[in-house]
Amino acid sequence: MNKSRGLSERTSDIVLVAITAVVLIIVAYPLYYVLIASVSDPYDVYAGKTFLFPSGFTLDGYAAVFQDPNIVSGFLNSVKYTLIGTVFSVTMLYITAYPMAQRDLPGRKFFSIFFLITMYFGGGLVPTYLVVKSTGLVGSMWSLFLPGGVAVGNMIIVRNYFQNSVPKDLIEAAQIDGCSKMGIFLRIVIPLSKPILAVMAVFSMVAYWNDWFTALIYLGGKGSPLPLVMRNILIKSSASASQAATISGGYAELNKLTELLKFCSMIVAAVPMLVVYPFVQKYFEKGFMAGAVKG
Repeated sequence: MNKSRGLSERTSDIVLVAITAVVLIIVAYPLYYVLIASVSDPYDVYAGKTFLFPSGFTLDGYAAVFQDPNIVSGFLNSVKYTLIGTVFSVTMLYITAYPMAQRDLPGRKFFSIFFLITMYFGGGLVPTYLVVKSTGLVGSMWSLFLPGGVAVGNMIIVRNYFQNSVPKDLIEAAQIDGCSKMGIFLRIVIPLSKPILAVMAVFSMVAYWNDWFTALIYLGGKGSPLPLVMRNILIKSSASASQAATISGGYAELNKLTELLKFCSMIVAAVPMLVVYPFVQKYFEKGFMAGAVKG
């Protein structure tokens, strides 16, 4: 009986490992493919010759990307916007979610409905732009943060974490000892919520790092982040390739470079987040599951 049970558990472990390996390959291969395609001959890529290893190795795409003088400034701008935006967003989540986690909060039901409505209904791009313009934020980096200061979905996750994972007995003991509500929040709630803090920080960092459309609308070309700089490089290279079509022998090479730039820009924009993620990965699953809705 025990032998049969042990064999069954071992078989199930093997099946789970196999399924996990397949899922890992499915998820990781597209990124790996983009990486090897960024250093391969584009014609070999589209001919299907690039599968596991680079074909026709070349670094022309990366050379073209880093020759643009706006790359460094765009990278620094993205770092600045990501850091400021992440701190701002996480702060807003905390000061919003913690009061909403208190069941004795006056008007708690009203505020809950108010936040939920914003998840399903919005004014749209033009009304939002007019509001941002009327407040004088157009051209300012704060236009990237203030209009979407609170992500309601994330706020609900953080609220659930506070309700389910912060011991009420500990808070009551602190109250009995004379600790103020602000003291409880700073000395107890925040130290106990590091896992969900890491999750929300990752969510915010990825969102701000990849955001180019908001900067395109509100910044007007000033202080462009890296994704917007990459987009402009691709547009310029595509335009140059189109113009080169009228020149004998010029179109092929420019079209080849344009295709390389597509892959290289994806890698350049993705690498910083791939470097940061392993440092917070250990908190990610714990915090996300603790903040999930429990029945």
